[in-house]
Amino acid sequence: MRVSGFAVVALAALAASVLWYRSARRMRMVWRRIEADAGPAADASVLARSAYQREMHAVVCYLAVCLAAAITAILSPSDEGRAFLLVLVPAGATVVLGRHFRRDARLAEDRDLLGRRAEEVLSQENLAPRRWAARLAPEELPQFEGFELGRLYQAGTGLMAGDFYDVFRVAPTRIAAVIGDVTGHGIEPSITAFQAKYLLRVFLRQYRDPAQALEELNRQMSSLERFEEFISICVVVFDTEAATLRVASAGHPAAWLWHDREVRPLRATGPLLMLDPAGEYMSREIPLEAGDLLLLYTDGLAEARSGEELFGEERVANMLRRDPGVPPETLCKTLLEAARDFATEPMTDDVAILAIRRG
Repeated sequence: MRVSGFAVVALAALAASVLWYRSARRMRMVWRRIEADAGPAADASVLARSAYQREMHAVVCYLAVCLAAAITAILSPSDEGRAFLLVLVPAGATVVLGRHFRRDARLAEDRDLLGRRAEEVLSQENLAPRRWAARLAPEELPQFEGFELGRLYQAGTGLMAGDFYDVFRVAPTRIAAVIGDVTGHGIEPSITAFQAKYLLRVFLRQYRDPAQALEELNRQMSSLERFEEFISICVVVFDTEAATLRVASAGHPAAWLWHDREVRPLRATGPLLMLDPAGEYMSREIPLEAGDLLLLYTDGLAEARSGEELFGEERVANMLRRDPGVPPETLCKTLLEAARDFATEPMTDDVAILAIRRG
């Protein structure tokens, strides 16, 4: 029974060593392939080589046990201990190679940590522009009694937005609607847009006339001396007590107002902001009736291109003429879809649309 028991151990160890050898052979192929692609010094090559060495170490251990058990099976009882001294060979190899295995394990751990940190950085890089754009062009707008609002924002090819809009109450009976666009793409125009949006909130509460608010905003923004940046902006203040709207525009594309059964343009009343620190602006006051609809947008909509032809302001106005009773949110979506259908080239610029109906 003693002899057959050691024989069984020898056979089992031999089978295990064969299985580990097959696995090691496959790992060696993987290691060589990675080494050929990435080079012997690459982290992936080092890890693959370490995995191969560990599997070959398992092969040696099982062969040593197999050999010791086989010898023991045929030796006299007094020589059994000597045969099992063969197991010291893989044990010694483990001590010698253990340091290398620990080093490779630390390398694998470091690579995993770096990979997770890289994923976190990429996640933050993707999340930051979305959160920034949400400050400039929020998906949710406040609700005001007697008004129906629609909005839409489509980012262009840049990560950071330069278009912005805002709707907020400046007094118990006055509500301001703002839309603007900073020239350029990237972080700098986006910061400028953020500054302009929130400074204008202050000035519109300070000055009743939006033209005065634009003049003060122009002076403040021009003092930043960002000579490569300009801002187009349109400001409309609704007065629910006087049943009027007052509009001032700094070089912005024409807004369109459905009033008295016709669509009329609300064009610029002064130059672009940051073009001239002493620029002067005027405002226009227009009666406001129930059912009137104001449409504001940035130039990314009108400049959708089909060859040499632009979508243009008149096409925007015609969309409003075609169905002036359409809900503001639907109008915004329809306009963007029409511009996309018209364009034969990618719409690379940001597009912001704001529609407001007086109930």
